[in-house]
Amino acid sequence: MAMDAYIDIHLLPDPEFPTPTLMNALFAKFHRGLVSYGEGAIGVSFPDVKEGSRSLGQRLRLHGTIENLSSFQQTDWLTGMRDHVSTSALSVVPNSARYRIVRRIQVKSNPERERRRLIARKGITIEQARQAIPDSMAETLNLPYLILTSQSTRQRFRLFVDHGPVQKQQVTGKFSAYGFSSIATVPWF
Repeated sequence: MAMDAYIDIHLLPDPEFPTPTLMNALFAKFHRGLVSYGEGAIGVSFPDVKEGSRSLGQRLRLHGTIENLSSFQQTDWLTGMRDHVSTSALSVVPNSARYRIVRRIQVKSNPERERRRLIARKGITIEQARQAIPDSMAETLNLPYLILTSQSTRQRFRLFVDHGPVQKQQVTGKFSAYGFSSIATVPWF
């Protein structure tokens, strides 16, 4: 299914909330809306992202077909964020667009959680788990990220976002409940 349309959602300046905090809230709303709507057909990108920066910028771009984006916007997923954003009209992707994969990168950033999983899987002691997974094993990435809260565990976590290399060809596929894909591209312009 060709992604022929997009909607830009710009964060408005707010003296009380920094841009990353607003982007976290906007993306959490988007994710919950997409879970209700049904995943697979809508992708995302962050057009203002800069190489080497931890910030995703001030704009979230939704990609899809005209029908899917129009239908998604009617779900009123932006409730509670309308005072903080400006939403563009549903627009057609320019012919000059290139493509890129926007995907989530998961890291093992919580050694304690990894130890609990190891204990449950292998039936070993906490001391054996500490030896197998020392605190120094925590990974961090030099990628931009969102801070979200898991709906099931109520734990906060970093969702790292990788914008792959720009390419000439579109690759179709399904998108996750976060609007990411490890194989499908979104238009980039």
